[in-house]
Amino acid sequence: GRSKVDRLFKVLFNNQGQVYEVYVRHVAHSDLAGFVEISEFVFGEKTQIVVDPAEERLKSEFSGVTRSLIPFHQVIRIDQVEKSGTPGIQKETQRPVTLLTLPNPPKS
Repeated sequence: GRSKVDRLFKVLFNNQGQVYEVYVRHVAHSDLAGFVEISEFVFGEKTQIVVDPAEERLKSEFSGVTRSLIPFHQVIRIDQVEKSGTPGIQKETQRPVTLLTLPNPPKS
C-alpha cells in the first residue's frame, strides 16, 4: 500500500469569484462544522525559468499557512492524484444558479 506521506489531493474550490486549484497532502473534516480542512500544501519545484503568475500568487497567499478551512459549499471537487499539476487560479465561469422550486399547487 502507499504510505500516507505519498498521498496527494487536488482541491478545487471557489474563492471570491475565482476557482482555486491547490495540491495538498492532507484533507479532513474540520472540527468546525461545515468546513473542509486542507493542509500540507504542495507547490511545484521550480526547474523551468518561466514563472506562472497564478502559481506564484497562490504560493504567496498560502506561504506560512499550515492549514486552511474551506466551507463545504465552496468546494467543487477533491481528487486523489498520482502527481501534482500546476496550482492555479481560474476565473469562475458564470454558471446559472439552479434553484429548486416547488410547483405552486393548482388553484382550486
